[in-house]
Amino acid sequence: MSSRRWAATVAACLGLAGCIGAPPPHAGDRPAQPEAASGHVEQQGWSSTRYSVAAANPLATQAGYGVLKAGGSAVDAAIAVQMVLGLVEPQSSGIGGGAFLMHWDGRQVRSYDGRETAPAGVDDKLFLQGDGRPMAFHDAAVGGRAVGVPGTLRMLEIAHRAHGRLPWAALFEPAITLAESGFRVSPRLHALLRGDQHLRKDITAARQFYADDGQPLPVGTLLRNPALAAVMRTVAEHGADAFYGGAIARSIVGKVQGHASNPGRLSAQDLVDYRAQVRAPLCADWQRWRLCGMGPPSSGQIAVMQILGTLDHVVPTAAVPLQDGIPSADFLHLYTEASKLAFADRARHVADPDFVAAPAGRWSSLLDASYLRERAALIGPQTMPTAPPGQPGGQRSAWAAQPEQPEYGTSHISIVDAQGQAVAMTSTIEDQFGARQMVDGGTGLPGGFLLNNELTDFSFAPTDAQGRPIANRVQPGKRPRSSMSPTLVFDRAGGQLQMSAGSPGGALIIHFTAKALLGTLAWGLDAQQAIALPNFGTTGGPVLLEAGRFPPATRNTLKTRGHSVIELDLTSGLQAIERRGGGWFGGADPRREGIVMGD
Repeated sequence: MSSRRWAATVAACLGLAGCIGAPPPHAGDRPAQPEAASGHVEQQGWSSTRYSVAAANPLATQAGYGVLKAGGSAVDAAIAVQMVLGLVEPQSSGIGGGAFLMHWDGRQVRSYDGRETAPAGVDDKLFLQGDGRPMAFHDAAVGGRAVGVPGTLRMLEIAHRAHGRLPWAALFEPAITLAESGFRVSPRLHALLRGDQHLRKDITAARQFYADDGQPLPVGTLLRNPALAAVMRTVAEHGADAFYGGAIARSIVGKVQGHASNPGRLSAQDLVDYRAQVRAPLCADWQRWRLCGMGPPSSGQIAVMQILGTLDHVVPTAAVPLQDGIPSADFLHLYTEASKLAFADRARHVADPDFVAAPAGRWSSLLDASYLRERAALIGPQTMPTAPPGQPGGQRSAWAAQPEQPEYGTSHISIVDAQGQAVAMTSTIEDQFGARQMVDGGTGLPGGFLLNNELTDFSFAPTDAQGRPIANRVQPGKRPRSSMSPTLVFDRAGGQLQMSAGSPGGALIIHFTAKALLGTLAWGLDAQQAIALPNFGTTGGPVLLEAGRFPPATRNTLKTRGHSVIELDLTSGLQAIERRGGGWFGGADPRREGIVMGD
């Protein structure tokens, strides 16, 4: 639909009371957020000329900066950053979880898959109760049942072998030093500890993070983690094999299988058998840019590019200016409708590619211009009550759509080194504090690392009411579908790297990342301004707006078009580094604690 036709249609519809439709399904739902809000600190952005690192905590950013300053590569810096994040931001990521990493070496893009896998002993009824109904989320997530085989260390090790310049062991030193000498509990960590109802049930975690009276450690408390320091020192000396075997592996398995009320099925053999993978990146052209991200088992790149591509078939996004510095109701309607279509495709088609074939034989079929044009034709002036999944390549899918269920948190790192190599890496333990199980790695020392609950990213129900299988159901050795969207952007004409970006945020990672890309690439904002824009999105039901950031007129206009609107904290954690003014300019999300450093 042309922009002129669209404007005429909207004008006509707004003049007719009969155009106002019924609220869509799930209108009363208030989606759970991956991590609670903990304040808002305005940021101005950071400029540099040679290299830059953006991460979710100042101590982690500082570790990466030190590596870059010492001549390390982007991957070297990412390892140092991730080890510190697992210590100081344990609610979001760590060595007990998984990650996706996009890498640019100046010639080609590679994607590294460190996603967790399901243990060999599970089946597709893992999250079903005795009566056949799916378990409640935290009944499944807390304990050993949902723990997948961690992948972060294996992935980082193979990336380091290909792209590292400094010794592996040296990259662990900043985190080991901090773990031994201690770091100050940040306001965000304190707030999340205070609000969590499950972490203190684990004796090891309670001793690490809470006082004897059950209260979380106060802001500014010097917190040491000698067990994690010892584990990292062992991995630094002996490589990732030391994590996937020996005392560390035995402690993981013992914790998972020995949980009193919710044991899991992860075994020592599952750890031995884990393999990170190097996959072909999924790249797509949009306007004057080429955007590269993770293909399945992540749904992030597909969904982001479907949204952006579908929008351009309705009205060019560059022609939709911000109103008073924020997205207009007109744009939010279009964006939400395009998002519903993308999420419908995601629920039907996307899962681990080692288990589920791509539609029409290739995942890019979901991004074909002809297919997105066909999908865009479904968008009108009123909201779709239910967005249907499409048939890319004209082929009917045998899969059932996955019902909507919660997805939770992560952390993101963006880095550009002095040689022009770049990383966009998103890592996770899934829910806030993961499975709420802390492992000391067999050291017998206080502290340790948290295990993921990543298996809850599978569909709890293996089939629909008609018995048709769901693509993202639980299967042994399978990687659960993700929304993580680490993204590298290139100028199509010259092939020059333009940006590294990504965010935490569960299923809303897709929208946070899309917002940053729209802000920088279509609307002319710098990375910090784009990150600071109010958040918005949908997972297929109501329009979600960041609380206190949109005027009443926006909400009212959306409602006249049939949308249900929910305002809530949408705590993104965007990090981005873009080429700007002959150097680099980095932005960090004011909703979290991250900063950018560079020279």
